[in-house]
Amino acid sequence: MSQLNQGSGVVSARLQANEYKDNFLDLHPPLDPHEALVAADRCYFCYEAPCVTSCPTDIDIPLFIRQIATGTPEASAKTILAQNILGGMCARVCPTETLCEEACVREIAEGKPVDIGRLQRFATDTLMQTGEHPFVRQAETGKTVAVVGAGPAGLACAHRLAMHGHAVRISDANLKAGGLNEFGIAAYKSTNEFAASEVDWLLKIGGIELDLGKTLGKDIYLEGLLEDFDAVFLGMGLGGVNELGLSGEEKDHVIDAVSFIHDLRQTKDLSTLPVGRHVVVIGGGMTAVDAAVQSKLLGAQNVHLVYRRGRERMNASKYEQDIAASRGVNIITNAEPTRIIGNGAVQEIEFSYTVDGLLGLQRTDDTFRLKADQVFKAIGQSLTGVPSLLKIDGRKIAVSENGKTSHAKIWAGGDCASHGDDLTVTAVAEGRDAAEDIHRTLMA
Repeated sequence: MSQLNQGSGVVSARLQANEYKDNFLDLHPPLDPHEALVAADRCYFCYEAPCVTSCPTDIDIPLFIRQIATGTPEASAKTILAQNILGGMCARVCPTETLCEEACVREIAEGKPVDIGRLQRFATDTLMQTGEHPFVRQAETGKTVAVVGAGPAGLACAHRLAMHGHAVRISDANLKAGGLNEFGIAAYKSTNEFAASEVDWLLKIGGIELDLGKTLGKDIYLEGLLEDFDAVFLGMGLGGVNELGLSGEEKDHVIDAVSFIHDLRQTKDLSTLPVGRHVVVIGGGMTAVDAAVQSKLLGAQNVHLVYRRGRERMNASKYEQDIAASRGVNIITNAEPTRIIGNGAVQEIEFSYTVDGLLGLQRTDDTFRLKADQVFKAIGQSLTGVPSLLKIDGRKIAVSENGKTSHAKIWAGGDCASHGDDLTVTAVAEGRDAAEDIHRTLMA
């Protein structure tokens, strides 16, 4: 029985069973073969195509679209996967609207780009559904590499190293591989357990061992890895969640958005996941948007996303902001939380309006309150457990070209490294490029 009428508070089963299914359908339904041919026919197949230079993994986009247009989607997929082994997931979650599609000549001329993202998904899904793995592992080199982190950077690094014939062991603190692809992506962007299926498919290259449930600094140690392996790649992401530093932050139902999305992604029955009637999300990035939208889809009546600066400063793209607004999320900008109010559990949260000028961000005396029975913190993550033998750049591991750290046997990439920018596609590129550099170093 639905608990919709049981009063305010954080409860489960706010919706009917069919509503959960409908609300969490695929955000962008896949193209069928005819639709893919029509979409591919719009491509000009540009020479020195601007879409390619806008792709962090340098996929030859005109070539893979031409291969779809000529009826060879499996060859198209290999073109994609040769540069981006997680091309299937990136086709689902990559912000193509601000990368390749924004640079598309059709977008510039007509305001409607070639549907590059969905064409990429069509090609990679077509190949993966055959069960075929298009790459062959080279002869074993006798070299071993430890990869810490089974997210996009670690998986991309491991696959490329395995292709070159090295033996790879991936360790991860979670009991499932995939990293943010598995635990941190909105459920409506990656349906039908695609992240897990993609990992299983990737491992078909051979030469990769998974060692899950192992945390760096607790179950495994960098010093030991350096003794046991010829090289180490760190791609463990960011384990810590930034706190608000507010009075009342300890109250019930004030939680970090990362944990909320993690639980949602791993919950088999969404009707069992509690959600508030009045939800407030603090932050302006993709995690904030994903938490806000999914709260609404779970049955929250009012969802406010509050960001301390203007919309143009939000890390979430305008496209993602529009998705949130279309789902009924109210976006409030230029407001910063000052305290959390409640008796045991959160009841309200107070904000001050802000001014972002020459003196930086400043609070004003103009305040307001929002009713809240659930608050999600989404103001960024931080790196935890960094070994002391590595140089740090700000709050991340310092890396130079191709992910080299300050230690001769250690490389890093993805969110934990200083070049990381919280995009799956960038993490894949960094893992791939680090693997090539590791390979050159080991075979020198």
